Amino acid sequence: MILGELEKQVLNYLWDNDEANAKQVHTAFNAERPGSLNTIQSTLERLYKKKLLSRRKSSHAYIYRPRVKREALMARLIRDVTQEFKQQNQNTTMAAFASLTSDLSDDELDQLEALIEARRQSESGDQS
Repeated sequence: MILGELEKQVLNYLWDNDEANAKQVHTAFNAERPGSLNTIQSTLERLYKKKLLSRRKSSHAYIYRPRVKREALMARLIRDVTQEFKQQNQNTTMAAFASLTSDLSDDELDQLEALIEARRQSESGDQS
């Protein structure tokens, strides 16, 4: 899945604000990123068709909400990219993640380690 810059900005806005209609998103973006209401409406419609947003009708407008959590979408995008570059019998994905950790502070490494341990505990609990 490929997301455009505006699509990412709209998703971030909705994750931070829970729900909004096109006019609300347009108003929030207009100060920083002037553009038309139609552009925002088209972006929301594309995200809805990609199943990243849900919507409900309220009067004459749709109210949009994120359908996926930020972390879940990030994981999906990372998985998509790594699958494109994955080679048979090579652990390139793990090597790429290990390379990313070189930019992390000790505190961030501790947080990552705790997340990995929590995941292991969750997996072992699911199997019993």
